[in-house]
Amino acid sequence: MGLDPELGVFAGFRLPDLADIGAARRWEQALKASAPAPDPALSEDLAVADFTIPGPPGAPPLAVRLYRPDSPRALPVLVYFHGGSFVMGDLDTDHRACLRYAGEAGCAVLSVDYRLAPENPFPAALQDGHAALHWVAHGGAGRGLDPGRLALGGSSAGATLAAGLALLARDRGEVAVAFQLLLHPALDNRLTSPSINAPGQDFGVTRELVRQMWVHYLGGDGRAREPWAAPARAEDLAGLPPAYLETAELDPLRDEVLDYAGRLLAAGVSVDLRLFAGAPHVFEMVAAARISEQAFASRTLALRRGLGLP
Repeated sequence: MGLDPELGVFAGFRLPDLADIGAARRWEQALKASAPAPDPALSEDLAVADFTIPGPPGAPPLAVRLYRPDSPRALPVLVYFHGGSFVMGDLDTDHRACLRYAGEAGCAVLSVDYRLAPENPFPAALQDGHAALHWVAHGGAGRGLDPGRLALGGSSAGATLAAGLALLARDRGEVAVAFQLLLHPALDNRLTSPSINAPGQDFGVTRELVRQMWVHYLGGDGRAREPWAAPARAEDLAGLPPAYLETAELDPLRDEVLDYAGRLLAAGVSVDLRLFAGAPHVFEMVAAARISEQAFASRTLALRRGLGLP
């Protein structure tokens, strides 16, 4: 199947060369500035607050944004990480998506402004995520969060962080994670899958771009030395929380997501896997497309089920 007609903007879409981090970040800021503001209806009945929480030892405070539906009860919470190839992005990057998850799933969402590479290579972002996870698990400073129903999630590089944190939480046994929401994750820095090496139209995500991303994130020679950095390298996936994995037919990262889903199932982990035909990486940037609406409906349903919401 070719590109979905409603996603035609991707036919000429090009992500910036990550060899020039400054230029890439200026491109990303310009892209956000040109995007339409979220529909005000998405904010109805939601309290949205920016504040800081303690960062990892020796690191600065961590900026977060909490989206909380109006409820007198403590709410389950999705700890969320934005995309941006580990080198771009902030709390505004996935703001519209976080509004939708909170409003449509009925859970709180804590979006984390983790430190970016290459200035702060692995494990800085993972440590920031771990700090956010512990903040929620130890009561969330009285902000009406239920630490007993906690999910990890993210998009693209943010989904990589979420998957790594799920492994870290399992390995250390410190925090119980109920669910993973992994959207278009990059999971394997070895870049050996058929889809990452397939010739043809890439719709912005190339093998070289993904290679640059991993080098910036991992530092040095770009090799992952811990599965918490590149989750596909984990030998044992047993005991991980149930997962929703989403990928797209035209995403070069597709096959590593499919492989990870199969390995999770083989390890006894419950998996909800969605592959969207005719779509490229992070296709939901075209929010009005029917396929994007289908994706958000699948995600919010999975969140409600994973967090025990009606």
